[in-house]
Amino acid sequence: MLWPKALHLIFMVTWFAGLFYLPRLFVYHAMSDDQTSIDRFKIMERKLFFGIMTPGAILTIIFGFWTLFANSWEAYAGMLWLHIKLALIAVLVIYHIYCGKLLLDFTYDRNQHGHVFYRWLNEFPVLVLAAIIILAVVRPF
Repeated sequence: MLWPKALHLIFMVTWFAGLFYLPRLFVYHAMSDDQTSIDRFKIMERKLFFGIMTPGAILTIIFGFWTLFANSWEAYAGMLWLHIKLALIAVLVIYHIYCGKLLLDFTYDRNQHGHVFYRWLNEFPVLVLAAIIILAVVRPF
């Protein structure tokens, strides 16, 4: 049952590529003042969110649960590292949805944040990724 695990990792990388890049696009979008650039960022953000990030997130979760259940959920039930990892994934899903809300704000010219906010926002998924990798590989609990 290594195929679901491999696909889980492939789509996780795809999802995180979007989670890293979308807030960076928001930084540049927030700094833009000409209509041509603003329109270009709207297109790029929409395609990234709906064409790469969201399918990557959905497939990451599908193949992750497939891997989990193929390896017997009961065997993992007492492992704290897994429960923390799943909680962090829930936090990432919330972050993803929040990015979608910010995307809509930019789409309808309702952005309320400056580029510094988006620079800080861009750091969040890095921290979550580091925690998830440590939990999955080291299994400290």
